[in-house]
Amino acid sequence: MKPLKIKVSITLDDDIVYRIKQLSEQDDRSFSQYINIVLKRHIAEKETTRQETKQ
Repeated sequence: MKPLKIKVSITLDDDIVYRIKQLSEQDDRSFSQYINIVLKRHIAEKETTRQETKQ
């Protein structure tokens, strides 16, 4: 079963929306799918960095 998704509303700068639309089309993904991937990667990087600094 697919994980549940929650609908949210955010405000983004025009240039960011334009660029994400370009990148998502290049990756053959929807706008929201692409944002979800980018956010997951960012969170994973932050968690990795945080763990490395604790050691």
